Amino acid sequence: RVCTLLDKPERREVNVPIHYRGFTIPNKFVFGYGLDLDEYYRNLPFIATVDLERYHPEE
Repeated sequence: RVCTLLDKPERREVNVPIHYRGFTIPNKFVFGYGLDLDEYYRNLPFIATVDLERYHPEE
């Protein structure tokens, strides 16, 4: 059985049956709550999305 907190069905390349899912989310980059963005922000107490075309950490 497969359990996932965040399910992105449109990114799935193989049909895997998901038995338990927390949330179905769109195909966007997410970070926070243990997921990092360039090794930052994983300690946020929430999950967020970012527009990678507008994200420029070096500026």
